[in-house]
Amino acid sequence: MSKHISPFDALPDSAFIREAQLVQSPKRPDTPAPLPFSAPTLWRMVKNGRFPKPVKLSERVTAWKVGDVRAWINAHTADA
Repeated sequence: MSKHISPFDALPDSAFIREAQLVQSPKRPDTPAPLPFSAPTLWRMVKNGRFPKPVKLSERVTAWKVGDVRAWINAHTADA
């Protein structure tokens, strides 16, 4: 039996991922997201220094390095 790999899991650590692919959206309830909270919570955590800062790729594009997000997830799942 083959294990299903999520799009997030398939990305290399050097890739970038945008907010829409990181958090669960009410507009896409059936689409899995690697983070279990909303976009406003994500931005509050960034502002408070509790989540990695994103990278500004262009004037209108902000994204996170996949490796930074994975490191954060691993650190916080180890705490649980």
